[in-house]
Amino acid sequence: MDSEPGASPAGARAADISNAIVHLLSRHYGRGPTKAKTYLFDNYVFCVLQEILTTSEQTLAEAGHQDLVRRVRLAFQEIMKKEFTDAVEQITGRRVVAYHSQVVFNPDMGFEIFVLE
Repeated sequence: MDSEPGASPAGARAADISNAIVHLLSRHYGRGPTKAKTYLFDNYVFCVLQEILTTSEQTLAEAGHQDLVRRVRLAFQEIMKKEFTDAVEQITGRRVVAYHSQVVFNPDMGFEIFVLE
């Protein structure tokens, strides 16, 4: 997830965003995703996270409570919005004007989407 030597400035920024998102999720959930990749397109930042669910979330999802896991994750992301957007703003040097987070269960993935000014 770290930037590679000789990576382009945009590639290095994308890697830095992936690392920042993984760090925030790890710190607040006790574990982060196993893989993260960030894409930068014009005014958009799209971060794809793999294997994000905690053990308790996996258990709930497998028991048919995906909606509960999604609601808790989205509530958490709303509370953490400032930390996530601050990280992206610091790395890109641009203001985030919109942010959305989503989780899916099969496969276990999350998406962090930022719109830049």
